[in-house]
Amino acid sequence: MPLLRLVIKLIPWIIVLVAGFFFWRFVKDVFGEDAGDKAPKVVVNYNTILTSVEDLGKMELVRYNFKDVVEYEKNVSRFVPNSKVVLIVSGEAVGCVDFTKITSADIVFEGDSLVQIGVPEPEICYYKVDHSKSKVFSKENTYFQDAALVEESYKYAEQNVKKAALNSGILRQTQENAEKVLKPMLEEITGRRVVLVQQRRIQNPELPPKR
Repeated sequence: MPLLRLVIKLIPWIIVLVAGFFFWRFVKDVFGEDAGDKAPKVVVNYNTILTSVEDLGKMELVRYNFKDVVEYEKNVSRFVPNSKVVLIVSGEAVGCVDFTKITSADIVFEGDSLVQIGVPEPEICYYKVDHSKSKVFSKENTYFQDAALVEESYKYAEQNVKKAALNSGILRQTQENAEKVLKPMLEEITGRRVVLVQQRRIQNPELPPKR
């Protein structure tokens, strides 16, 4: 029985040693490591929604700004005077080149130092009236159709913006700017001398109508 009594006496010490061991592990985990050495815990939640994908192939090369006085006159009836709206209009037109139209057939390498690229014809990307800078100057004989006549007047003014841009040579300026902007950029990319030529497309002849 002496062995049993010895075991009973040692049980409290064993409990103290086990508790001390776990307490030491706890203290080491909390205070034993430098907080600066521990990488911060980062939690990232992704909730991105793709709404649309657009191909951006048109390079805007010139913008024309216009300021004009537009008179819009509408014949209502031969028995009453014509309706007239006068606008002070600010508008803009932008010339660009659509690079989505370039194909591999438009790129021709000649030797080791020259590349010829067929560039699409310049076009007007868009034209519009800036309503924030435009206003109705006067209205005459609108016959209670003010809103409709003003809307028609602005549509007419918008077409005038396009016409004025074409008459002012926006397409020619777009082509010249394409040469200035694209040629140095492409020469830097290819390491060759770049020659830009007008893109040509062979159209199939129209067949005569069947009899």
